[in-house]
Amino acid sequence: MIRVQDIMTRNVVTVAPDLPADTAWERMRAKGVHHLVVVRDSEVVGLISDRDAGGRRGQAVRAGHRVADLMTPKPLAVSPDTPVRRAANLMRGRSVGSLVVLGKNGRLVGIVTVADLLDAIGRGVERPVVATRRPPLSHRVPHRKRHTATGVW
Repeated sequence: MIRVQDIMTRNVVTVAPDLPADTAWERMRAKGVHHLVVVRDSEVVGLISDRDAGGRRGQAVRAGHRVADLMTPKPLAVSPDTPVRRAANLMRGRSVGSLVVLGKNGRLVGIVTVADLLDAIGRGVERPVVATRRPPLSHRVPHRKRHTATGVW
């Protein structure tokens, strides 16, 4: 079974909640990412996406705002050993583009985005192949002669 830890992005770009939204947008563009995890004192407090920041033409949305004003507080989180199917269904069911991956101690260990899921589907994730063979048939049915057809078809 493929787990979130197999496809997640480990080098997560983070920002502080008091950072200006314009600066966060520029960091997204510079790093080539669509999601930033908002962290305060190593605790995940939110998530901001390029859509939250207004996109390319969202200068009016970002003007005068901080990341805390535009972020999604308390983002959806999963553990690294969560099955990918469950994570994908959670994203689809909640209509979100990413999930924060938290370790056992509640610390940020990664992020899973729609792009990660598509990449896993496109390149294929290696998973252990368990060879299974069906046992030979142990039940045999004796052949019985049925009525033979007579006459013209």
